[in-house]
Amino acid sequence: MRRASAGWSPIWPKPLVRPMALAAAAAGADGLMIEVHNDPDNAWCDGAQSITPAMFADLMESLRKLAPIVGREI
Repeated sequence: MRRASAGWSPIWPKPLVRPMALAAAAAGADGLMIEVHNDPDNAWCDGAQSITPAMFADLMESLRKLAPIVGREI
């Protein structure tokens, strides 16, 4: 049985992880907390907002390119 975290739709958070992470980095965030799971669709909790390791690797590549543009380091 799949359970969704209280207050979160089981559909919408995942597509927002990447743009929100990039926006936060561009706005000067000192850190990001991103949930990563090998199989988010079958996670007991927080799967709706978790991204896969491959998605995380892609996001980190984008963040590494963005960081120097906005005067940040990773």
